[in-house]
Parts: sequence; structure tokens; C-alpha cells
Amino acid sequence: MPTPRLRQFWTLLILLTGTAASMFAAGQWAWHRSLLDESESVQRQLTLYGQTLAQRIDRYRTLPEVLALDAQLQDALRRPLSTDEVAQLNRKLEQANGASQSSTLTLLNRDGLAVAASNWRTATSNVGVDYSFRPYVQQALAQGRGSFYGIGVTTGEPGYFLSQAIRDDSGHILGLVAIKIALQELEREWLQTPDIVLASDAHGVVFLASQDAWRYRLLEPLDDEERRELNATRQYSDQPLRPLDVREDDRLDNGGRLVRVQPSADMPAPPGRMLWLSQPLPGTPWQLHLVHTTHSSIADSRWAAAAGGGGWLALSLLVLFVRQRQRLARLRQRSRQELETVLQQHAQELRTAQDGIVQAAQQAAQQTDTGLSRSLEHLPQGVVIIDAELKLVAWNSRYVQLFRYPADLMQVGRPIEDLMRHNARRGLLGPGPVEEAIERRLAHLRSGTPHLHESAKDDGTVLEIRGNPLPEGGFVTSYADITSYKNAARELRSLADALEQRVADRTRDLDAARREAEQANRSKTRFVAAAVHDLLQPLNAARMFTSLLRSHLPGDAERHAVDSIDGALAAQDAILNSLLDISRMESGQFDVHIHDVALGPLLQVLGHNFGVLAESQGLQLCCVPTRAVVRTDDNLLRRILQNFVSNAIRYSRHGRIVVGCRRVGNDHLRIEVHDQGPGIPEALQREIFEEFRRLDEGRADDRGAGLGLAIVERLGRLLGHEIGLRSQLGRGSVFWVCVPLGNPAAVQQAAAAPATTQLPADDAPLQGSSAWVIEDDGPTCAATQALLQRWGCAVPLAGGAPEALAAAQPGQAPQLVLLDVHLGSHHHGPDVYTELCQRWGQAPAVILVTAERDATLRRQAAERGWGFLAKPVRAPALRALVSQTLLRQGASP
Repeated sequence: MPTPRLRQFWTLLILLTGTAASMFAAGQWAWHRSLLDESESVQRQLTLYGQTLAQRIDRYRTLPEVLALDAQLQDALRRPLSTDEVAQLNRKLEQANGASQSSTLTLLNRDGLAVAASNWRTATSNVGVDYSFRPYVQQALAQGRGSFYGIGVTTGEPGYFLSQAIRDDSGHILGLVAIKIALQELEREWLQTPDIVLASDAHGVVFLASQDAWRYRLLEPLDDEERRELNATRQYSDQPLRPLDVREDDRLDNGGRLVRVQPSADMPAPPGRMLWLSQPLPGTPWQLHLVHTTHSSIADSRWAAAAGGGGWLALSLLVLFVRQRQRLARLRQRSRQELETVLQQHAQELRTAQDGIVQAAQQAAQQTDTGLSRSLEHLPQGVVIIDAELKLVAWNSRYVQLFRYPADLMQVGRPIEDLMRHNARRGLLGPGPVEEAIERRLAHLRSGTPHLHESAKDDGTVLEIRGNPLPEGGFVTSYADITSYKNAARELRSLADALEQRVADRTRDLDAARREAEQANRSKTRFVAAAVHDLLQPLNAARMFTSLLRSHLPGDAERHAVDSIDGALAAQDAILNSLLDISRMESGQFDVHIHDVALGPLLQVLGHNFGVLAESQGLQLCCVPTRAVVRTDDNLLRRILQNFVSNAIRYSRHGRIVVGCRRVGNDHLRIEVHDQGPGIPEALQREIFEEFRRLDEGRADDRGAGLGLAIVERLGRLLGHEIGLRSQLGRGSVFWVCVPLGNPAAVQQAAAAPATTQLPADDAPLQGSSAWVIEDDGPTCAATQALLQRWGCAVPLAGGAPEALAAAQPGQAPQLVLLDVHLGSHHHGPDVYTELCQRWGQAPAVILVTAERDATLRRQAAERGWGFLAKPVRAPALRALVSQTLLRQGASP
């Protein structure tokens, strides 16, 4: 039989082993499942990159073919040219190349000598250079056309060369025309993705890469012949070709590989295992590669492992709970059996004592006339003996104590009937007629029948009464006090019942707590989802209508009021964004960008946004100027201070609100917000940082929801900034945040950087263009349509998904579609766009305008080449993105 300690050890071992096995199995299953899904997504993304690269090359492919048919170029290759004729050819090629800085046109004769080039004006002109050793020249002279990627001999810039032979009327080759396509812009576009995008040639040399450290790496070793070929063609000039140490860990069913890139002195390797997918680029000997981190799959694996371990623990705890219930039931059963055994032992003891009483009674017949028997005095029970005539013969002191008989009543020879009447007068014979009760007891004694029963007295005493006849007539009766045994039995039964009830209550409480937790989580999820859409939609419409209103107001005072409204909406936008970001902060998915920030402009914007609001409440807001530079995330710090200032305005009746800074030591700065409000009791100074906790001293029409300081507390933890307050009742409060000091030189360098290029003020890209606005929110739809029309853009349709689908006609697509993601309960924006493209037979440019904050949605929009704007939308941001999109699509008139 195992000991309890050994049994606990085996139980714990099984529990831990099962948990580990469940976590491993669930984690591995989720890892492979998520990895396959992620691999398919990466494969689609790689296909898009391949299509983009192929389209960029195809854009220039026909230009050499057209120029090869030009009579002037054919004539130039038949005879020697004068200086003026060469200059004329240079200008012709320059004009044919156009304004593009991403390509170069070159005319070469049969000897591979450059006769003319579009870059003839530059110091690195191709004119007069011998390119006969280049493969694209040799291919064009031998086969009629050629292609080659390499670093330029003259310019030192890499590019892709396409060549086309120029023939005379009889088909003889006179020379060739070549175009060099620069692909650096494509590499810059690849920088927008966190993945690593590569392109390698037929020798396995990486010549295009989204990260510089990966460029000119060897994916596989070169043999001697390949090295001689590269040296002869000078394909990569003097660039050292270094090997890339890639270790393959596993291979997926769809051709993807799990690899580890070994670090080297000149290239830090990405952490952990990477997903590597490759595919050939049609029409070229190239391979396109995409290296993707597996962080998402690892996270899915960990969550699945936690769920598997949790499921095993829950099942194990359920089994242990059932076994505990069974064990408790066995313990209760054993307790009852032990209690019955104790009672049986007690009964046996009483029977033994009764036998002793009978023997003592037989001896008591020889005692003195006092009736007290010395042989009965040692017994714990009360004993009385009567003769055949039912008169007292003997008794002990315990009998007299139990019934409190008076001394003159206890005499030898007194009838037992007198004692019964005495007890009847005291109510000890129970309810009913007294004479009947006495006669019944006397008849029982005369019959000489043994008896055993229990009797409870008014004071709670329980007596066990046992009577036995004597051999020569008479009767002996014992009275045992069994009150303690009865109480013990009741306590044991109560204890068992209470234990069972406590187990049931605890189980019920745990079930109720679990249900409450699940309900709270569902309520929170519904709240956040509703807030994303329902709160941002009207705010978006309000900000866009404010932008429209500004252009219709003639006076400076009215425009200043509109600016104040827009500033207040912007402040509300920031606070709302903080509220919506709480869930991301709690899940650890909130992005923080720490950098050096000049604090003065931030406080100036804060004072401008909240100054009008403070004046409307009879308060004065003062932001003390500062030149301090701090290390923080300026957007999150602004949200912290906005919450402090808005609370100060909400809870102050009069006076000033001061925002200023105070040095703390040598490396920290404390930003303080002073108010003259009612103050906060010390007992509540910690509670106000909890969700939905608020004071009742605020204005009745503006008390908030009790979320502001909870957001502040989370933002402080996220940034590593200490948050605190000090307050005195009746004198006001000071809320503060302590931030580390930054480097002023870094801020000056950032300020010196060129500003973002502004769009022309005359809205040239928008004039005469056309756009559809597909949005299910009426005010937002109307505001967007009005803004676009004011900027000179025609808006034939502004409505929801049903209206758009009904109005779509073949070949009548607009130049741009402004598209919401959630279009009611039955339509999804990207799906509606796909169906519209099928009806149009065209694919216009798209800008997603949505309240969703999902990073995946933003990434998918970037992969498809779509614009993305998060609600609430600022009119300048909308105007800039629309103009850029139309320019990129060539929609400018």
C-alpha cells in the first residue's frame, strides 16, 4: 500500500508529465499548421513581388525593339559619322529615353563600340566605350537580342541590360541598341516590408536585396569556370562575392524551407529560424527569394502549447476533484461506521454496568434502613431498587442528584408511586393525563418486563433508562447520562454535513466566478469592437465637415473658431485612440517608438488644443516654455499629458492650470500639471488609477467614464516612465510623469533634415479626375464627397456597397476608389472591390479608409499597392494621399 507522500509524488509526476506532453503535442501541431498557413501567405506575397519586377522590366522591353526599326539609327551604323551627326544621335536617344532617370539608351556598332548614348551629357557617358566583352552585346550580334544584369563599366551603377540587333533591309546585322534599367528604386520599395527580399542570378549570386548586407552574397559555391566567366564579363566589377552560410533545418510540403542564417563579421544574422521561399522569374534566369521571420508561428505554437497544457491541467484537476469527492464520501462513511462502533461499545459498557447493578442490587437487600447502598455508590449511573410490592429498597446518591428528590421523600419502604407523582408535579412524565402515565409505568413494573429507552429532560440532559426484574421479585432501574455521547454524535454528523456543503458551495462559487470572468471578457471584447466603429465614424465625419466649413467662412474670428473646434476634435481623437489601444497594451502588441523629442513644441500644441476649452470653463491654462529634450514616444507622452490636463479642467472650478517641468537629478525631467481643484483624499489616490474609478466632484455634464488615469497608468508602464501625484484637500493636485533626458544634438539634426515634399497648392492631380466613395456611414460619405468636389475631383458615386454594385458598368471605372472595410453586416470592402473590378473590366487605384487598427490589414493594403488611411481622417492627409495616388497612377491631366 503506497504511503500518502509517495502517492502525492506519483500524482504530481503524472500531472507534470501529462502537462509537458500535452504542451509539446499541441505546440508542434500548431507550429506546423501555422507554418503552412504562413508559407502560403508568403508565397502569394513572393508572387506579387515577382509580378512587380517583371512589370518594371516589361515597361522598357519594347523600347529597343522600336528603336531598332528607326531609319536614322540604321543609316548611322552604315558609315562613319561626323561630330554633328553624333551629337544629333545623342539628342535623339536622350529624347527617346525621356525624363526617366532609371534607364539609359546606347547605340553600338558591330564591334561593340558605343556610337551614341542618352547619357552623353554626364561625366560618365557611354559614348566611345568598347562593350564588346559584355554578354548582351554578344547575344544581340549572334541571336538578335540579349539580356544581362551587371555593374556598369563606365558609371559603376548596376542595372539590367536589354539589347536588340539593328538589321539592314537584307537582314544583315549592322549593330545594336541597348537599354540599361536601374532597379535601385525597386529595392527601396522592398524596404517597406519587414521581410528580406532577394533576387539571384543563374550563378546563385544575390544582386538585388532589400537589405544591403545581403547583396553580392553567394547562395551556392562558384566553380572555376563560373569565376572565369564572371571575370571575363566583369558582371559585378570589383565587388567581393562572399558566401552566405545558410543551414537548412526542415523542408515544407510546398517547397518552403526552414533555415538558420549563420552570422559573420560583416552581416548580423536574423534571430531564430526563418522561412525561406523561392520561385523563378519568368523570362529571366533569375530566382526571387523571400526570407520571412517565424515569430507569428512561434507565438501560435506557444499559445497552443499553453492551451494544451491548460486543457490537460483542467482535465486532471477535474479527475482529482472527482476522486477527492469520492475520498470524502469514503471518509464520511468510515466516520459513520466508527461512530456506530463507539455507540455499540458504549452500549456494551452500559450492559456490563447494568449487570453489575443487578449484582449490587441483590447485595443491597441486606443494607441498613437508610436505603443508601455503599456497593452502588461507585457506579456512574443513578440506580434505584424496588421490591415485589413496588416499594423502595435501595438507591445511590447519583439517582437522587439526577432527579433532585428531597431528602424526606427518599425512605425505605416508600411506594415508588410517590416518587412518580412527585415527578409528575414537576412535568417530568410528559404531556397527557397524569394518572394514566403513572398507571402505565406501574403496570410495566408489575409485569417484570425488561426495558431500554432514552429520555430528554428540559435542561437538555439525555438519560438512557434501563430496567431489569430481580430473580425473587422486584425491579432494578439504572439512569445513565449519555448527553456527551449524543452531542458528540450530532457534532460528527454536523461536521460531515458541513464539509459536504462546503465542497458543494466552493464548487458552485468557482463555477459562478468562471462564468462571470467569461462574461466580463466577452463584454470587454464587444465594447472595444463597438468603440472602433461606432465612436470613430461620427468623429471622422465631424473632422471632415470642419475642414469644409473653414473654406466657407469669411472672417478670421470664424475661422479661428473652426480651428479651435478642429483642435478639440484632434484632442478627442488622441484620447479615443488611447482608449482603443488599451487592449493592444494589455496583449503586448503595442508599438512604442522611443526617440529624442523636443518638449517645448509638444507643450505648445497641448496649450493650443486645450486653451479654448479651459477658457470656456472660466480657467486659465498656462504651459511654461522649455528647451528640454527627452527620450520618449512623443505620441504616447502627449496622450498622458492630455489626460492630466483634461482631468484638471474637468475637476477645477476656478483658478489656473499650470503645465511645467522640473529637473530630477542629472538625467531625468518631471513634467507636472498643477490644478486648483478640490484635491483627492489620500485613501483614493491609488484607486483613481483603476478602470472606471472616478471622483464625484467633477462637472455634472463632463465626468468622463473613469478610464483616463487607467490609460495613463498603462502608458507609463509601457514607456518605463514613473507616474505619480500629490494632492491636498481643498488646495488642488499635481499629477506628474518622470521621463529621461535626451540628446539635444539628435533633435537639431532631425530638424535640419528636409521637410516632406508638399503637394502643389492648386490641386493639379485632383483637377478633372474622378473618384467613387464607397462608405456605409452617411455623414462620412457626404463629407468626403464634398471635400473631393471642392478640390476639383468629380465624384459620380458616393454611397454604400449596394449602390456601387448597381452603378458599376463595363469600361466606366473611376480613376480612384475610396473604400471602407466594413460596409454593413453583409459586405466586406476588399471583396466588394474585387466584384466591381470584374464588372468594370478594370482595376482602378484604391485607398482604404477604415476605423480598423489591424496591422495585418495595413500590410495587406501595402502588398496590393493600395493606400491606407485610419479614421478619423484629417483633410490634409486625405488630400495628400489622393494626390500621390493619382500621380502614381498617371492620372494627372
